[in-house]
Amino acid sequence: MTAEAKGDKVEASTARPASPPLTERQEARRRRILHASARLAGRGGFDAVQMREVAESSQVALGTLYRYFPSKVHLLVAVMQDQLEHLHGTLRKRPPTGDTPAERVAVTLMRAFRALQREPRLAEAMVRAVTFADRSVSPEVDQVSRRTTAIILDAMDLTADPTPAQLSAVRVIEHTWHSALVTWLSGRASIAQVRADIETACRLIEVTDPRGHDQVRYR
Repeated sequence: MTAEAKGDKVEASTARPASPPLTERQEARRRRILHASARLAGRGGFDAVQMREVAESSQVALGTLYRYFPSKVHLLVAVMQDQLEHLHGTLRKRPPTGDTPAERVAVTLMRAFRALQREPRLAEAMVRAVTFADRSVSPEVDQVSRRTTAIILDAMDLTADPTPAQLSAVRVIEHTWHSALVTWLSGRASIAQVRADIETACRLIEVTDPRGHDQVRYR
């Protein structure tokens, strides 16, 4: 099984029941909403994303916008999911280099960090939305987490399903990446500190490497 297939399998195994697929017109409308929200956030951060202005910018009725996204937090979490999907596609076309899974994951997460670094106000808006999200936004936040997990698993490039220990390590790495992003956005950590923290967390992959057993081999 390829790393891409394993990442998709993890996403599917934990996903909520699928909603009816959007029509082509509905999908186009949703994309306009997401792009308008990203533009507004990129210019002014979290506070600049106002639902009425998003509706006007994306040329949809305000009531229609609320049917797609019940709140600004729902909307910005969806923007983060969209950004991660785009990043994942880029990474699949140009996989990270590195001699070990830990190195490849660290390279991947730093590429993700640099992408967010280019638009700090958008990054701040998305991170605040995920941080503020309550239980009503749990399904959307879970989608962000599943996509992040898939990105990390692709970078690990396993040749078999990840073990429970490896999935636990992935969760810790996700938490570290998110925390490092928050501390950088708040000015409490330098890029060098972010890199050091991510590389340290990625060493958990080596700790959970089961190559002394027969379950998993790396390419």
